[in-house]
Amino acid sequence: MKYQFNAYGHPNIRGAHKTTFELTKDAELSLRGDCIIGVNADFNLKEIKKFIEYSIKNDNKKIQITLKIGKKNKKIHETINAEINTYFNSDKEIVIRKTDFISERTFAIMANKSAFDLNRDLISFLKENKGKISITIKNKQ
Repeated sequence: MKYQFNAYGHPNIRGAHKTTFELTKDAELSLRGDCIIGVNADFNLKEIKKFIEYSIKNDNKKIQITLKIGKKNKKIHETINAEINTYFNSDKEIVIRKTDFISERTFAIMANKSAFDLNRDLISFLKENKGKISITIKNKQ
């Protein structure tokens, strides 16, 4: 199963946090939010809960998160491997963590990348162009 949604860049995106990255439905972002890589996210909690239920039912909590942007002359994508948090319950933000810390804002744990680890061209594009980022979450085979 897979779930897709979009988010957008913002001039204050820094992508500097070393253990997390976040996508938020908020439209504004301060410089303090150094883990946030996308604003105005259009994810639907009900649909994400269906994805989580499917993952539990199929005993497959390993997921792959793909971030994609399209530039005129090149496309940039980033793939993150993680484990789903079955207790996720936020309709405002999605947090991906390298650690095993769980809260209802935490969508995934034990990720292999944080905001700091993401492709700098991706971060620059989101910061400079307020561009759209497409996010796909799917179960790993």
